[in-house]
Amino acid sequence: MQPEITDDLDALLDTLPPHIRQPLCHHPQRHELVEVILDLGRTPEARFPDQELVLSPREVTEEDIDYVVSRIGSFGDDNRAGIERTLHRISAIRNRKGRILGLTCRVGRAIFGTIKIIKDLVESGKSTLLLGRPGIGKTTMLREVARVLADDFGKRVVIVDTSNEIAGDGDIPHPAIGHARRMQVPTPSLQHAVMIEAVENHMPEVIVIDEIGTELEAAAARTIAERGVQLIGTAHGNTLDNLIVNPTLSDLIGGIQTVTLSDEEAKRRGTQKSVLERKAPPTFDVVVEIQERNRVAVHADVASVVDSLLRGYAPAPEVRWLDDKGEVRIAKAPAAVKKGVKPRPTARTEGPVKVFPFGINRSRLERAARELQLSVVTVDDMAAADFLVTSKSYYYRKPQPIRDAESAGLPVYVLRNNTPTQIRQCLNTIASSQRADLLEAALREAEEAATGVLEGGGVVELSPQSAFIRRLQHQIAERSRLASSSIGKEPRRRVRIFKGGA
Repeated sequence: MQPEITDDLDALLDTLPPHIRQPLCHHPQRHELVEVILDLGRTPEARFPDQELVLSPREVTEEDIDYVVSRIGSFGDDNRAGIERTLHRISAIRNRKGRILGLTCRVGRAIFGTIKIIKDLVESGKSTLLLGRPGIGKTTMLREVARVLADDFGKRVVIVDTSNEIAGDGDIPHPAIGHARRMQVPTPSLQHAVMIEAVENHMPEVIVIDEIGTELEAAAARTIAERGVQLIGTAHGNTLDNLIVNPTLSDLIGGIQTVTLSDEEAKRRGTQKSVLERKAPPTFDVVVEIQERNRVAVHADVASVVDSLLRGYAPAPEVRWLDDKGEVRIAKAPAAVKKGVKPRPTARTEGPVKVFPFGINRSRLERAARELQLSVVTVDDMAAADFLVTSKSYYYRKPQPIRDAESAGLPVYVLRNNTPTQIRQCLNTIASSQRADLLEAALREAEEAATGVLEGGGVVELSPQSAFIRRLQHQIAERSRLASSSIGKEPRRRVRIFKGGA
């Protein structure tokens, strides 16, 4: 059962110079083409899901780039252009004087049937946020959501189309959005203003927005949700816990703040005195992590999931996928088994997570880390590793490396099988655990420093941290009625805690 796909591919190919276009015209995988890359002084390339193809031995010239530019729409402030009445996107790379040196010609496709896997969530009226790596299909799904809500459910849908990526270039929107209305945005910096304008002027029941990426846009999204309008959007990030440590976008899932507990409450909870808690109700009721084109992980109650993550738990989301017959299958995510407890340092700085793979395909693990945009590296020396990752079959045989890891207190993550999906889920779990450890260690260090300053005076410098963690450390100092400041340059910028006047 295949979804219906329309891509207007010929319209994109017609913009390419003949010697670049010709190899694609009869290519057996032409309908899987992702993008064409034209960089000045380099050979032109076509990118497919599983390979790259050199289209001509001739290097790209200025005339080739001018040929394309003259056949497409004008570029906006975001260096993006399109082809009228299509969904294709052409992005420019410029030199310091503004001259175009490269083009990324990305194929835009309308794929009808992509939201079957989450249709019940969309029709429930809940605000839903889609997450996933670039190119995984967030915008394609967003476009289909707009069409289904407008045509099948008769709702008043307004799309805030910042780069004309959802409804295509030109004044007349692409038929893929059905009867949904589209508001164009003059410049990306005004996206938040157009979001509010859409609510105030056009009385929508649903607003669709792609790439929420600034604090102003996050604030506008909250305003929309508070007015009772269903919001369907996408944001930068692969998983829900990515948003927790993103100071710009954390407001989408309620925001977080440090709270100082009483001694009795901290003892009752079994935690440190300074803990992280959700600040407000989430803007989005549901978060959908797009893992693959036909596989998603659903967090149906964002408030409770965020609360659990801040307490150190990793709730298993509901995993949905389409089987060979096109039917939706639903199951709880198989969580990686974690063995051993590694002693936590007083504080540590952010950096790549070091993984020692044992019985796991190393290149597959590294590729998954790149695709998920996680700061994970593989190491050959177990002594340098933060985690060991192995498969179920290896783990139960208990070879010497696994026994050594457990004896040393090195956390061991056990995969049910050595598949890309299992590896991605494991890496997300590791990254989530690591971020939680970083936050907890940094807050503990700030709390201990504040106690030391109150008891003995002086100045205490903390370990270098990111801007977001430093802000939380400043809050701990403030609640202890102490002064604090940030010193040094990135990536060594750190917080000093001292008594006022020190």
